[in-house]
Amino acid sequence: MDREVTDRLAAAREQAWSIPIDELNVADAELFRSDTMWPYFERLRREAPVHYCRESEFGPYWSITKYNDIMAIDTNHEVFSSEGGITIVDPKDDFRLPMFIAMDPPKHDAQRKVVSPIVAGPNLENLEPIIRERAGNILDALPTGETFDWVDKVSIELTTMTLATLFDFPWEDRRKLTRWSDVATASPKSGIIESEEARRAELFECADYFMRLWNERVNAPPKGDLISMLAHGESTRNMDRMEFLGNLILLIVGGNDTTRNTISGSVVALNLFPQQYDKLRQRPELVPGMVCETIRWQTPLAHMRRRAKRDMEFGGKTIRVGDKVVMWYVSGNRDEEVIENPNAFIIDRPNVRRHLSFGFGIHRCVGNRLAELQLKIIWEEIFKRFSNIEVMAEPRRVLSTFVHGYETLPVRLAAA
Repeated sequence: MDREVTDRLAAAREQAWSIPIDELNVADAELFRSDTMWPYFERLRREAPVHYCRESEFGPYWSITKYNDIMAIDTNHEVFSSEGGITIVDPKDDFRLPMFIAMDPPKHDAQRKVVSPIVAGPNLENLEPIIRERAGNILDALPTGETFDWVDKVSIELTTMTLATLFDFPWEDRRKLTRWSDVATASPKSGIIESEEARRAELFECADYFMRLWNERVNAPPKGDLISMLAHGESTRNMDRMEFLGNLILLIVGGNDTTRNTISGSVVALNLFPQQYDKLRQRPELVPGMVCETIRWQTPLAHMRRRAKRDMEFGGKTIRVGDKVVMWYVSGNRDEEVIENPNAFIIDRPNVRRHLSFGFGIHRCVGNRLAELQLKIIWEEIFKRFSNIEVMAEPRRVLSTFVHGYETLPVRLAAA
């Protein structure tokens, strides 16, 4: 397997550096599924950190690939707007899903404020023992000495349980949240859905299911779950169906995909860097640093996009009004000028929280502390039970330029 990976990366490097720079297109989901996008981003950082791609399946777009440039775009919402979508894929005119992350102030600020208390400090303190108990139960049910899928048995299970609690979602149906998250970000090429029409049908099923919960809670006293918050929030209680669905998808994907892929990514990284795994076994107090390093190294959402609200000179180039601007977090987190030895996984790295994965500015990930908490807890509980998690074969990665994650990860456990 290792030789196959090495050969694949070598071929990708040769290809990445042979294409005329004007023709280079990093928005190819196959590069992400094969984990071969790295040399393409390396070349862009070196030769064209502000790069215009004229032709792609998503239309023309600018790539922003260096750490400081990404931060400058991300913190300038006055010029670079989130309205209309946050991914390189443009929504269809007949299926636009407004959501607060794809809004500018003041509406963004008002809607974000409605849900932010659920991931504030006091609620995280209440959630911590619940997450810890569930993590322990999940790990106790795992087999030792035989191969199983870590993504399904651990990463999805823990994050879906947490998400169900945040929504106060019917427990027996919680895996619907996983399915809707996958469907929301999938393309017909992924094998998850058969067509765009099938995707829409499933997402409308999601809207109908949640509308039943909404109708129950809007007529009851306000409670601390996300549906009750939305139903009683001044800026969210009168949303139409598409905006309701849009904000649901935002909360489901944000609460599910990102954390589950960092949980899986931590296992992948520690197997690729066994000296770091040894260090972590010897010094489990380094788990919080490992958590932050995983979030940087994995970068669970590969990009966010903006649109220019006016012409602007940036990085020696002229970005025109209406242009699509893609901030490649996955590249900025490997920027050699900001992060020393960025391709390495170093759990006690200085300034380990210095990463782009949660974004910056008004759209910084609202649930970042909850994501860190789940990853910290699962590893604290792992060390109570297992001496080793061995990756048995190469993981199958998600076919997406947005969700940077894993479909399957075969592993075998050794008891402590």
